[in-house]
Amino acid sequence: MMNKVIILKNRPVGAPQNSDFEFTKEDTPSPKDGELLLEARYVSVDPYLRGRMMDQKSYIEPFKLNEPITSGIVAEVIESKNENFKKGDFVNGMLAWKEQQTSNGEGLNKVDADKAPLSAYLGVLGLTGLTAYFGLTKLGLPKEGDTLVVSGAAGAVGTIVGQIGKIHGCKVIGIAGSDEKVEMLKSKFGYDAAINYNTTEDMTSAIAEVAPDGVDVFFDNVGGTIFDAVMANIARNAHVVLCGAIADYNKTETPTGPRVNTTLIKNSVSMSGFTLGDFQSHFQEGIQKLAGWLSEGKLEYEETIVEGFDNIPQAFLDLFEGKNKGKMVVKI
Repeated sequence: MMNKVIILKNRPVGAPQNSDFEFTKEDTPSPKDGELLLEARYVSVDPYLRGRMMDQKSYIEPFKLNEPITSGIVAEVIESKNENFKKGDFVNGMLAWKEQQTSNGEGLNKVDADKAPLSAYLGVLGLTGLTAYFGLTKLGLPKEGDTLVVSGAAGAVGTIVGQIGKIHGCKVIGIAGSDEKVEMLKSKFGYDAAINYNTTEDMTSAIAEVAPDGVDVFFDNVGGTIFDAVMANIARNAHVVLCGAIADYNKTETPTGPRVNTTLIKNSVSMSGFTLGDFQSHFQEGIQKLAGWLSEGKLEYEETIVEGFDNIPQAFLDLFEGKNKGKMVVKI
C-alpha cells in the first residue's frame, strides 16, 4: 500500500501557488521497537508556514526543498510498539504532511476526543489559542476599561484574542475583510465594534470614530497599512503586540511605511514582537486557562474545515485570500 506525501517543490516568489507543492508516494511505513504508526486525522494550515518556505534565517528552520512540509497535526495511533501509547490513542504534534508516518513519540501529546472535538486541539486548545493567550496577557497587559484593537480579528488567533480581551474587561474592536466577518465578530465573539477594511476608505478616521480616546492595546496579525492606521490612533502608555504580518508575507520587496519611532517616544508606547516558543515553559498554564474558559462558556471558536488530504495545499493558499473564518483545518 502506498502512502501520500506533500513536499515543497519550489520556494514561492510572491504569493504561493499550487505548483510550489508536489504530491509523491512512498511505501507505508512499519513501526520499529519504540515507535508508533500514526494516521493523520486533522492537519493545521497556518500563515507562518509561508515564512518557512523562504531560505532565510528566522526563529525556526526553513523547510527544505523536496522534503515534506510539517505543521500541527492530530493523528490516530494505528499501531504501537511504544509503551507510552496504545492503538486508538489520539495525539497532537508537529508532524509531516503524510497520510501515515512513524514516530518515536517525542513531541507528541495525547488529546481527549471526549473533552473537545479533535480539531479544537489545533485551534483554541492548541498553538493558536496559546498564541492569543500569551501574546495578549503577557505582552498586551490588558486591564479593565482599555480599548483593544485586533487586526485579522476574524482569523484563528484574532477571534480568541478578542474574547480574552472581553474577559479582562476591555472594549474590543476588530478589523476584518468582509461584512460577514464583521457581523460574526460582533454576534458570536462579543466584539463591541468591527470595521471592514475592504469597504472603508479612511481606516484612520474609522478607528478614531470607534476609539475616540485612542487605542490602549493593539494586537496586530496583519501589518501593512492597517498597522499604520491603528498606530495613528495609539494612546499614551499603550502596548502594541506584533504577532503576524500576513499583509507583507508575499511581498517580493521590503515594504516601507510611516516611521513609528516618534509615535512610540511621544506616547511612551511599548511594542513587542514574539513567537509562541518564547512562552514554552508556561504552556500548561495557558492550556489550563483556555480549557477553563471554554468549559465555562466564556470562549467560543470558529473553524473552517476543508476535507481531503489532497486539498491541504489549496487550504493553505486560501488563507492569503481571507477565505477562512477562524481556524483553517483540513480533515483527512
